[in-house]
Amino acid sequence: MEIRKIIESGLLETYVMGIATDEEITQVENLSVNFPEFKEALTQLELDMEFLAQNMAVPPPPLVYEKIEQEINEIKLRDQQLLKIDKHTDEKTYKSPGERYIEVESSSSHMRIHKAWRWVFAAVFVLGKVFLGFAIYYYLENRQAQERIEELKQEIRSKAP
Repeated sequence: MEIRKIIESGLLETYVMGIATDEEITQVENLSVNFPEFKEALTQLELDMEFLAQNMAVPPPPLVYEKIEQEINEIKLRDQQLLKIDKHTDEKTYKSPGERYIEVESSSSHMRIHKAWRWVFAAVFVLGKVFLGFAIYYYLENRQAQERIEELKQEIRSKAP
């Protein structure tokens, strides 16, 4: 029953997620070799995590793979052109290509806005909430005043002969 306690301790989860310490890794590897029940639980957990990851995966936008492959091919061509053999010294020299980034642009249905507008939208949102608070406050005050007026009218009617 000690193996059950180890399985339920969370050791397998930390190992499968890759956050286990070196000691825990060696412990899991030793236990999986010596105990078939432990190895079966480890295999099942790995399969469950893989299944969960595949079901929660978000596919990239279309054509992204093609754009990345095109950029990689361009970088390879640039590297081949940068490697030149100096005829006078027979040494290979590299010219610095500068910063190399793979730019991936995807067509998106989302609207892009300038960063300054974000602050404007945030201010409008906050002001809207402030005005809503004032509107509710004054509505309740008006209703209370109307009730008080009705009470005073009834009091006046009851005192009148």
